[in-house]
Amino acid sequence: MSVRELTSAPSLATLYPKALLRRGGSSSLPDTEFVRPEVVVDPAHVAAYNEVCGFRFSDTLPVTYPHMLVFGLQMALMTEPGFPFPLLGLVHVENRITQRRPLQLGETFRVSVRAENLRAHEKGRQFDMVSEVFSGVDPVWTEVSTYLRRSGTGASARRTQLTPPAPTALWHVPADIGRRYAEVSGDRNPIHLHALTARMFGFPRAIAHGMWTKAHALASFEGRLPDGFSVAVRFKQPVLLPARAEFTTWQTAEGWAFELWRGEKPHLDGVISPL
Repeated sequence: MSVRELTSAPSLATLYPKALLRRGGSSSLPDTEFVRPEVVVDPAHVAAYNEVCGFRFSDTLPVTYPHMLVFGLQMALMTEPGFPFPLLGLVHVENRITQRRPLQLGETFRVSVRAENLRAHEKGRQFDMVSEVFSGVDPVWTEVSTYLRRSGTGASARRTQLTPPAPTALWHVPADIGRRYAEVSGDRNPIHLHALTARMFGFPRAIAHGMWTKAHALASFEGRLPDGFSVAVRFKQPVLLPARAEFTTWQTAEGWAFELWRGEKPHLDGVISPL
């Protein structure tokens, strides 16, 4: 695998217009890893992220915050000329983050991104974007984001839970949360910003970012999680904005589980497992 080292974060302002023009490339994933060798977190940016997602202010990074450090590299890789799929139209279906220890403000990190595991899916093809954050020689944070490129009409696997659970909290998600999260994340996919641009991609209204819903869910667990853990979510149905949704958490033999519903529609489910 070849390594492409970047000395600064990619410009998302130029990558989205590039994404709009791409129609896909080769039939295989690129054998390239994008790397930034020295990344220092901006405390003001962390504070803005915490406010949008619902985390408390702390010297410890929220477990979902390093996604901000790797997202630009993911975008850069997925807009490369040889990438097999156009970025716009990909569906983020799963996300797993493993944190081996808390990450602190003031640390210097090395971050990397690669694409792997292209495989068949009943509704098309899917692949993983694997992102890692290193402190020294060892990875301290790993994210595997699974994306689906639809090309069929096959049915998804049936859920084991068929009815909404009793909620433990109600979410009132404002209409502008997509724009607010886009401001701190740089993820300005048109489906998240306004109803007009969302309708261009088949949505009746703007939808919340999946990574915002994951972050907001994990904010409710602050103070209850170990230093090292893994949290995996499956994104089910989009959260149309504005929204009122029911959030449920419960303990399991391995850790925690949580779900977000609106009426009879499941938005996401997740599990938290100590390492």
